[in-house]
Amino acid sequence: MSHFVLYALASAALFGLSTPAAKMLVGSLHPAVLAGLLYCGAGIGVAVLRRILPSFVSGAPEVPLARSQLPWLTGAIAAGGIVGPLLLMAGLARTNAATASLLLTLEGAFTALMAWFVFHENFDRRIALGMAFIVAGAALLAWSGIPTLDSIMGPLAIVGACLFWGLDNNLTRKVSLADPLQIVQWKGLIAGPFNLALGLLIGGELPSVATAIVANVVGFFGYGVSLALFVFALRHLGTARTGAYFSTAPFLGSAAAVITLGEPLTSQLVAAGALMAVGVWLHLTETHEHQHAHQRMAHTHPHVHDEHHRHTHQRGDPLGEPHTHFHEHSPMRHAHPHMPDMHHAHRHRRWRWLSLFRRGGREV
Repeated sequence: MSHFVLYALASAALFGLSTPAAKMLVGSLHPAVLAGLLYCGAGIGVAVLRRILPSFVSGAPEVPLARSQLPWLTGAIAAGGIVGPLLLMAGLARTNAATASLLLTLEGAFTALMAWFVFHENFDRRIALGMAFIVAGAALLAWSGIPTLDSIMGPLAIVGACLFWGLDNNLTRKVSLADPLQIVQWKGLIAGPFNLALGLLIGGELPSVATAIVANVVGFFGYGVSLALFVFALRHLGTARTGAYFSTAPFLGSAAAVITLGEPLTSQLVAAGALMAVGVWLHLTETHEHQHAHQRMAHTHPHVHDEHHRHTHQRGDPLGEPHTHFHEHSPMRHAHPHMPDMHHAHRHRRWRWLSLFRRGGREV
C-alpha cells in the first residue's frame, strides 16, 4: 500500500475519531460556536506545530505559500470554511436528521465529479466504481430512517454545502505543493473566528474554559493534523482519490464509537464497512499507465532524485535527500504507472474516459 494512501486514511481516521468526541460537546454548545472552536484549535495548534516541526511529513523544509497561490487558498477558505458551514446550518434548521445525514455523503461524490469533469483529473472505471462503493457505504451508514423532503430549501442548502466543500477540496489541491501546515494554519485562523463570531451573533454562548480547551484539542487533531495529512495526500494522489479515502471517515468514526463509547455493533455498520472496503480495494489495485508527456516546468518543493527529478545541483543547493530547492524539469515522454499527482496533471484525450469502460481501465 502506498504510504500516501496511508496519509489519506490517517487523515480520515483522525477526522472520524473527532466525531464521537464532538458529539459529547455538541449538546452544550451551539453548532456554529463548536465549529469555530474546532477551527480555532486547528489553526492555533498547527501554527505552533509548524514552528516545532517545519518539515512535518515530507522530511524536508516545505515551501511557503506564494503570492500567486493566494487566490486559490482564498477561494478554498471561502468555499469550505465560510459558505459551506453557513449553508449547512441553514439546511439543518429545515431538514430532519435522516435526510441531512444521507445528503452529507454527497461531499465525496461532488469532490470526485468536479475533479474529473471540471479540473480534468484522470480516472478509469475502476476508480469510478470504487468511488461509487465508498459513497454507497457512507450513505448506508448514514441511513437512519425514511428521508423526507418536507421543505425543499433545507435539503438544497445541505446539497449546496457539500458542493462548496467539494470545491474547497479541489481548490486546495491547487496549492498542495506549498507547506500543508501553513495552508491549514490560515484555514483555521480565518474560518475559526468567523464561525465563532457567527455563532455568538445568532444566539450561541461561550463555553467554560475547560470545555473550550477540549474543543480546541479535538480541533487540533481532528481538523488540523487531519487536514495537513489530507493536503499532503492531495499532492501525491490527486483530489478524487484522496477524497475517496477520506470518505471512509464516517465508518472509522462509528467504529471508534463502538470501541470507546460502547455503542452497539450493528449489521448496518458491518455492511457499510464491507462496501467501503471493496471501494478502497478497487482504488488500491488500480493500474493507470500510458504514454504521457511532461512539459518543461520549474518550481520548488521537497523531492528526491527519482526519474522525474534528474536535475543538476547548483552551488548552495542542499545536500542529502529529501531536500527542497528550486529546480527545473526538462520535457520528457515515457510510460509508467502513475497517479494524478502534481507532476502528472496532464490532460487526457477528450472522451478517453468513455473508452476506459470498454478496455478494462487501462489507457493506451
